[in-house]
Amino acid sequence: MYFETHDLSVGYSGRPLIEKINLSIEKGRILTLIGPNGSGKSTILKTITKHLEKIAGVVTIENDNISKWSNKELAKRLSVMLTERIDPELMTCEQVVAMGRYPYTNHFGSLTPGDRQVVEESLHMVRAEELAERPFTDISDGQRQRIMLARAICQQPEIIVLDEPTSYLDIRHKIELLDILRKMAREKNVAVVMSLHEIDLAAKISDQIICVKGDRIRLFGTPEQVFTGERVKELYELESGSFNTLFGSVELMAPEGEPEIFVLAGAGKGIPIYRLLQKNKRAFSTGVLFENDVDLQVASVLAAHVTVAPAFGTFGEREINEAKRWIDRARCVVDAGTPVGDQNRRSRELIQYARTEGKRVITGAEAFENIDAIPNGIQKEN
Repeated sequence: MYFETHDLSVGYSGRPLIEKINLSIEKGRILTLIGPNGSGKSTILKTITKHLEKIAGVVTIENDNISKWSNKELAKRLSVMLTERIDPELMTCEQVVAMGRYPYTNHFGSLTPGDRQVVEESLHMVRAEELAERPFTDISDGQRQRIMLARAICQQPEIIVLDEPTSYLDIRHKIELLDILRKMAREKNVAVVMSLHEIDLAAKISDQIICVKGDRIRLFGTPEQVFTGERVKELYELESGSFNTLFGSVELMAPEGEPEIFVLAGAGKGIPIYRLLQKNKRAFSTGVLFENDVDLQVASVLAAHVTVAPAFGTFGEREINEAKRWIDRARCVVDAGTPVGDQNRRSRELIQYARTEGKRVITGAEAFENIDAIPNGIQKEN
C-alpha cells in the first residue's frame, strides 16, 4: 500500500479528537473524507501532512514513517491544498504557482527552464493560463482555488491532499476541478486524498469513502457501500428528508395535507413536477409507475400515495382502478408528458377519465409556468 495511517490519533493540545484512524490508499486512487461540519476532517488532513502534530500512531509512505522526513523531502512526494486563505502581496498568479517548485530549487529559489515549463504546464492543467500575469490579490475566490491547485500540481507530487477544494467554486468549476483530479489520478498515477461537503460529488469521483463523526471513523468503503439512505441519514442526523442513493441527492420532506393533485407520470417525466409541488407545499398522489421506473425513486419519498405496477408488465385493471380512486380525490390532474407505448398505453384512459369526471387537466409545462393554477391542498397545522 502506498500511503497508510496506523492507529493514528489526532487532536489539539495533546487531547485526542479522533482516535485509531487506519486508512490506506494506492497510487492512482481517490479517497474522500465526508462528515458533518466540525467532525474533524480538516484535522485529519492537517495531521497526515504534518501541518499539525499527531497525538499517536504512524503515517507511512511506501512503509516509511514520514515523521523522520524533512519538510522538503515530504514536499517532493506530497503536496497540500488546505482551506487557509493566503494573500501574497505583490505576487502574480504565475509566481504563486511557481512557489510549488521550492522543494527542487536552490537556496536562492532560482527557477531553471525546466521549472518554468512545469509552472506553465500546471497553469494549463487547471485552465488558468490567462491568469498568469494578474496579481493574485485581484482575482476571485474561485480563480484563487484554481491557482492554489496549480501550485500543488507544480510540486509534481505522488500524493495530493486537498481540504474542501470545491469551496468558492460554481458548479462548472467544481466539475472542472474534480475532472482534473480524476485525470491526475488515472493518467499521472497520483494518489488523491481530500475532504468534500458535497456527497453527490464524492459518490461520483471517489474510489473509497471515509465517514468521519465523533471520536472514530464510522465507515470506510466504496461509495456503493457507504452511501445508503440509512447510513447517510445516520451520519448527518437527518430528522427530515432522505438521501436518494440512485441520484446521490437529498430529497426534502413530503408536503403535508390532502393530496388534491394527481400526477400522471413515468419515465423520469414526473421528477421535476414532484419537486416543484414539494417546493410549493402541494400534496399530491401519482401513478401509474412501474417498479423499475426512475420516477418511483422520488415519488416514493415525496408523494402521499403512489400507484405501482409490476416491472416489465402492463397496466392492469387493478392499477387503473386504484389510480382512478386517487383521481376521484383530486381536483387537478397534471399530465407530465410521459411517452405512451405498449406498456402504458392505458394512461391515456386516465386522462380521459379525469376530464369526464370534471377534473382540471394541465400539462407539466403549464404547471411550471403558473404554479398557482394547481390547487393548494388543506395544510396540516404545525
